[in-house]
Amino acid sequence: MSDRPINWLEAGQFINLTTFRKNGQAVPTPVWFVWHDDRLYVYTQEQSGKAKRIRANGRALIAPSDVRGNPLADFIAAQGRVLRDENKIKQVDRLFDQKYGIQRKLIGLMSRFRGERSQKTPFFLEFVLNPEKEIAE
Repeated sequence: MSDRPINWLEAGQFINLTTFRKNGQAVPTPVWFVWHDDRLYVYTQEQSGKAKRIRANGRALIAPSDVRGNPLADFIAAQGRVLRDENKIKQVDRLFDQKYGIQRKLIGLMSRFRGERSQKTPFFLEFVLNPEKEIAE
């Protein structure tokens, strides 16, 4: 990527993360994210659809969005993978806490009240952006 990150990577709250099924169908999802060390991180459940799709092929498109996932700018091609490094997981988890603070804690609390299982270890997807790559949908 260039020396200067795109502004919304540092200041944005939501992205439209579009991942792809095996048949090529695009699946857009609005998500929170953290930008750190030229990588973009997304928190999700280990068995979520987006995690399964990233494990299958890693292809993604990312754009800044509103809370509903409506893109606010052009998409950027990205390559994703599951983050496995324990030290990096802890670091990214702290960055999410810093960025989303009380909102993140409240959503976690609501999930527990709804009876959803919480993960013992946070689960993150890591993306490398490829802004020069041509996007073919």
